[in-house]
Amino acid sequence: MIELKSKREIQLIREAGDIIRKVFEAVKPSVAEGVTTEALDILAEKVIRENGGEPAFKGYRDFPKTACISINEEVVHGIPDKRALKAGDIVSFDIGVKWKGFFADAARTWAVGAVAEDKKRLIDTAKESLGVVLRAYQPGWRIGDLSETIQRYVEAKGFQVVRDYAGHGIGRELHEDPQVPNYGKPGRGPKIEPGMVLAIEPMVTAGHYAVETLENGWTVVTKDRKNASHYEDTIVFLEEGFVNLTGHEVL
Repeated sequence: MIELKSKREIQLIREAGDIIRKVFEAVKPSVAEGVTTEALDILAEKVIRENGGEPAFKGYRDFPKTACISINEEVVHGIPDKRALKAGDIVSFDIGVKWKGFFADAARTWAVGAVAEDKKRLIDTAKESLGVVLRAYQPGWRIGDLSETIQRYVEAKGFQVVRDYAGHGIGRELHEDPQVPNYGKPGRGPKIEPGMVLAIEPMVTAGHYAVETLENGWTVVTKDRKNASHYEDTIVFLEEGFVNLTGHEVL
């Protein structure tokens, strides 16, 4: 069941998104050679709690940390640990915040120092695909129109989109209906209505889109071990268009 949000509920989700932006602003400058993913996770939790929020991921289905931090071929759900970042790595940082009973969710992929041109193009394509779909959005669209627009843009750039994981509705729960795949056909799926809040999250691979989960039960990697990039924002759709509730951020 898809739950449309009231103005008050949208405001609370926006406030959760404000905390996420503060996390990004604090964490991005610390993404550097020699820094551990655990240190980034500790910093993220500190910022969330100092601003009155709760880490949405910590304890969710027994996930042990505050952020999902995925490096290079890791697509999503990487568990922060003692690994130190290396020059040339790309780091996908995914964070959720609970605030007064409502959730927001967003992700960015950042480079550690200078990176090869193919990695930069991969990061840019994931980021730009979300911008492209939002600029193209028209009232009356269905979920499939969002999905197909992302897929078409990514594939035109020579990359692929992950099929096994998708964006989702969000609000009172971290994950709500509907699912928002990054591939599909226009005109399919639920109609996008005013008050619908979606976490749209392109997951883009440099090679084949097939993925698998590591033995830790969480970390999702590309089967061919080629690099991946993840970008996500929480978006509310309104009569007059949409508002990015986690945007205006450090890219």
